[in-house]
Amino acid sequence: MQLFNIFMDNLPSILSGIMVTIKLSIISLLVAVVLGIVFGIFRLSKIKILEGIAVGYLYIIRGTPLMVQALFIYFGIAPLIIPRSDPFICGVIALSLNAGAYMSEIFRAGILAVDFGQMEASRSLGLGYFKTMQKVILPQAVKIMIPSIINQFIVTMKDTSILTVISIRELTASGQIIVARNFKPLETYGVIAVMYFLLITALSIFSSYVERRLHRGHKSN
Repeated sequence: MQLFNIFMDNLPSILSGIMVTIKLSIISLLVAVVLGIVFGIFRLSKIKILEGIAVGYLYIIRGTPLMVQALFIYFGIAPLIIPRSDPFICGVIALSLNAGAYMSEIFRAGILAVDFGQMEASRSLGLGYFKTMQKVILPQAVKIMIPSIINQFIVTMKDTSILTVISIRELTASGQIIVARNFKPLETYGVIAVMYFLLITALSIFSSYVERRLHRGHKSN
């Protein structure tokens, strides 16, 4: 009952935090997909400079914590470009760069899962490397990668809680503000945990549904 009362008393603040969390996750994942495609292709490229850029990006992002990346972007890089930088934009950049590194490995694995003979056949018909990727390889690879992409979306949504360090009022930050008002951390963070649990569970169920559909489609083929 106490949890329900806290939820109802602070409903606008909690809903606002949920919306910011979802918006951060969706925008960041869309940008991360683009980064994943680009750097995934770079990783597979025979051009050493492109491969080196992709490997460097991957090692830097995976070798440093997201919190440090967010602080570095917000307090270090952003003020050099925009005097009054927007925390939301900085948060999107940090999440996108972080998720993009993992997405690049997802795309690389998905591309490698497609029979290499299709690349050779397309090239023999006169299609260039990037055209073959766009028209032949990526459409097939995406079907393989969809469950992993959804899983990365789940990870990114949980990672949004770290962005409280740069003053983004997402779900966790909303909980901190509520605690500052009611001095009930146990009950308040219990409500916040339930909200995260419901969001992540819904995404997990959706991911399982997509995997079953893809598996059935693969078996029917």
